[in-house]
Amino acid sequence: MNQLSESLGATGFPSRKRHHNVNIHFYYQLAMASHGVRRTGSAAIDLSYVACGRLDLYWEFGLKPWDVAAGTLLVEEAGGRVSDMRGSKHSVTDSEHVLADNGALHDQVLAAFGDIFKGNLRMPLPEI
Repeated sequence: MNQLSESLGATGFPSRKRHHNVNIHFYYQLAMASHGVRRTGSAAIDLSYVACGRLDLYWEFGLKPWDVAAGTLLVEEAGGRVSDMRGSKHSVTDSEHVLADNGALHDQVLAAFGDIFKGNLRMPLPEI
């Protein structure tokens, strides 16, 4: 996919106390702006799925080097892009978060994340 609105993504966050995790806000915004967002519970699987084309993008906060080292290499070798969620070079040992995608979506996702980091919600909460 080359459009965020048609893409399928994945992320992760704790199943308990998720309301205390910043990623729940990113999850909602990206779920509403894309075809959908999945949560498998495994960064390695999600990154592998981006590399082989089953997913178009993946992001997550607070991962350890062993969670992302192999998967980010797979994504890059498959022609995708990997950075931190603000667009800086991703470092397996120093980055606090990761964004990986098929390469075509990177700038669109970074623009969405930039808005979210600033508190500008693209998708307002629905009215009841």
